[in-house]
Amino acid sequence: MDPLLLPQLLLVDDDETLCSVLGPALARRGFRVAIAHDYRSALTMASASPPPFAVVDLKFPGGSGLSLVQRLVELRPGARVLVLTGYASIATAIEAVKLQAHYYLTKPANADQIVAALHSDPLAAAAPIRDKPLSVGRLEWEHIQRVLAGNRGNISETARILGMHRRTLQRKLSKRPVRD
Repeated sequence: MDPLLLPQLLLVDDDETLCSVLGPALARRGFRVAIAHDYRSALTMASASPPPFAVVDLKFPGGSGLSLVQRLVELRPGARVLVLTGYASIATAIEAVKLQAHYYLTKPANADQIVAALHSDPLAAAAPIRDKPLSVGRLEWEHIQRVLAGNRGNISETARILGMHRRTLQRKLSKRPVRD
């Protein structure tokens, strides 16, 4: 098949190793993949040719994944933008959906899971109901993420609002989210 007939997919992640593995895997599954490692190059590529599909990390140099989701949807209404992150939280998932992200996956995710999510019906995905409440550690993580998102990623302002030292907040943010 002519590669120009394949649907375009923009993969945005600052992890070059991940992109070097995931890019070809997505290409084998029927996409013409363009890769960007920062906000500016992603926006330049998307502005030149708005992609119908995108896989966007939440954290990378030059901007946030959430602001890129918003720009991608503005450039191509109806684009299927999947947020792929190692720092998942309910707050960022809700914000991504509000910005019209099509789906939200946590790392590690393989190419088959990503393709299935991109082609899924977003209304069919329902969160499972939990039998037990979230742990205190997970609730703390969710609250920090919500306040951080409300401050557009400003760590100093978030630390001030939460009443903690900025370095303490940075230490908490550098850790993986608490698993339940």
